[in-house]
Amino acid sequence: MDSSSRPTSSTPGPVALVGSGEYLEVMAGIEGGLLEGRPPRYVQLATAAAPDGPDVVAKWHRLGRQQAERLGVEQVILDVESRADANDPAVAALVEGAGLIYLSGGHPTFLADTLRETLVWSAIVSAWQSGAALAGCSAGAMAMGTWVPSIRHPRGGGGVAGLGVVPQLRVIPHFDAFFARTPDVVTRFLAGGDADVTVVGIDEDTALVGGPHEWQVQGSSSVWVLTTSERIAHAAGTTLRF
Repeated sequence: MDSSSRPTSSTPGPVALVGSGEYLEVMAGIEGGLLEGRPPRYVQLATAAAPDGPDVVAKWHRLGRQQAERLGVEQVILDVESRADANDPAVAALVEGAGLIYLSGGHPTFLADTLRETLVWSAIVSAWQSGAALAGCSAGAMAMGTWVPSIRHPRGGGGVAGLGVVPQLRVIPHFDAFFARTPDVVTRFLAGGDADVTVVGIDEDTALVGGPHEWQVQGSSSVWVLTTSERIAHAAGTTLRF
């Protein structure tokens, strides 16, 4: 990848909402596609994993490094585990020149509360609006909407304001695994639903890529459009409009 390449327009870059598999070899094609034609600078935030402790955060950093090496790009770690970190100008400055910014998995409400209205999030939005790709996997995908439901609260209660990148969507990641274990997960995410918001289930090792209105299913499985009465599966290669 040409190290001199830069986004050439002020059009926002693509958004990737990923069901699972960040930094794994099976998802290298999707992550590489997001970097194609963009600077080889892969900015990674394991913020959502911070409540699980330093060993888990270190695991995400290690996997992110391995993926960056597969793709032949530079790994840039944003070490953000608190709102103080997220308001550090030196950390925010590391976003500059990103080709892809990736929010990996963990705790979605913690992620949204930590980044919302901070210098780091402002820098991320600015880079994305200038053409960088922006991806979120699992918790990272959930936090992209305007509301992040608490998956631990019964019957859909609880939640926090999201980051607002995809206000028209609400994401259930790991959908194939979640639905098999907890069929009422759809009810939780649909609870208090807004008619302008579509709930989508994204299977593991699968992504919904594009935006703001046209999206493509990529990966090994399906994206599901969910309502109170039906679940409609869309296989890889399908184009969806929201």
